[in-house]
Amino acid sequence: MEELKQLVKRCQWEKQMMEAAFDNAYEGIIITDKQGIILMLNEPYAKFLQVKREEVIGRHVTEVVENTRMHIVGQSGQAELAQVQRIRNGDMLVHRIPIKLEGEVVAVVGKVLFQDVNQLHTLSQRVRQLHEELAYYKKEYYKQLGVRYRLQDIIGSSPKLAEVKKIAQKVATSDTTVFIYGESGTGKEMFAHALHHLSYRVSRPFVKVNCAAIPENLLEAILFGYEEGAFTGALPGGKKGKFAMAHGGTIFLDEIAELPVTMQAKLLRVLQEKEIEPVGSVTPVQVDVRVIAASNRHLWDLVKKGRFREDLYYRLNVLTLTIPPLRERKEDIPELVEFFLQELSQELGVYIKGITPQAMQCLLRYHWPGNVRELRNALERSLHLTERMEIDMEHLPFHMRQEKGKEMEDFSLFHAMEQAEREALSRALKAANHKRDLAIELLGISRSSFYQKCRKYGLLEQE
Repeated sequence: MEELKQLVKRCQWEKQMMEAAFDNAYEGIIITDKQGIILMLNEPYAKFLQVKREEVIGRHVTEVVENTRMHIVGQSGQAELAQVQRIRNGDMLVHRIPIKLEGEVVAVVGKVLFQDVNQLHTLSQRVRQLHEELAYYKKEYYKQLGVRYRLQDIIGSSPKLAEVKKIAQKVATSDTTVFIYGESGTGKEMFAHALHHLSYRVSRPFVKVNCAAIPENLLEAILFGYEEGAFTGALPGGKKGKFAMAHGGTIFLDEIAELPVTMQAKLLRVLQEKEIEPVGSVTPVQVDVRVIAASNRHLWDLVKKGRFREDLYYRLNVLTLTIPPLRERKEDIPELVEFFLQELSQELGVYIKGITPQAMQCLLRYHWPGNVRELRNALERSLHLTERMEIDMEHLPFHMRQEKGKEMEDFSLFHAMEQAEREALSRALKAANHKRDLAIELLGISRSSFYQKCRKYGLLEQE
């Protein structure tokens, strides 16, 4: 008898709890039977409808709620979710859900999610704002890690470029070593960024090394780091190298063809053993790094000349991405022009409508030895020169303005300086028999300045 009393007491308590939860729910809730007779109605919904619960229980739902479909759902057995229903001169967002036992509808639950659709719009705007803020902070975070470009930032939809993007997307998720080949200015670094961004290492560092811009005597210390006292001028406590900085992430070795043969052997060891040996250290350090290398020179040609190790070539050449030059995908030029003009207008504060059809035809005829980089530079120059709302033929660089082989005259000092600089670089390379270190010495400029200018005029790929 005592057990029965306890059971009744517990049942009463559970009933009270369910009623309290039902009445204190934020949403308005109504329950009908299969025919639409109201069985239950919570207090928030009763107040909204301005009715008394005890007076509407047992009545048909159509007598109490405007434009209701509860009875229809009871007959069809099909739920109606997130439907707009007009009640008391307001648009509500409601659910109508059939309750089934043994496959038969026994009741229907109606829920008012928002008493005004404007509430939903406000919430939607807030969610959109949060998504935008999250995207901004993610972008800034990736910038701190060294990542600047994604695959969608590589402009162009030509078949050749689309195929390279497709391969890049497939290989990005693995740890496979990737070699990126392409002429100067084709966007090799952008692809390296995109590969890292698509990989599982995206939240780890992305470290860039330009092998051509580092003096040979400093290269080992910069790549692998050094211990305290390793050499005169070494920092107290030593210093991390680029490989150690990239631990867990990706290292991008740009212009790898310029790596001295002695360093090639040490790089091969890193790729094979996954360990580095800082200068002055006797203990190897394990590193977990994905390697992406790039060059505008064919490595196999250098192997045949004895200027690049064959074993390192095979270790790097697991998968090669060959970036097509701009002259082989000229259908991308209009899209690139539109993108660059928007970007440059924001950077320079010079706003124009676009480019004339004649100027566009000129760009489409040109052979683009400097590729996408040369196109951007040409548009930047033109923006500075134009005083109109459009870039015309006369604003383009002299060497691009050709019509049936006949060049138009150009008396600008800027162009004359460019021509002289290009000629000086060409003559120095020729005099040095294309030995770049000797050419740098003849010109009397820094190594980084030499490579920057050679890329600008597309001279390196002519070797």
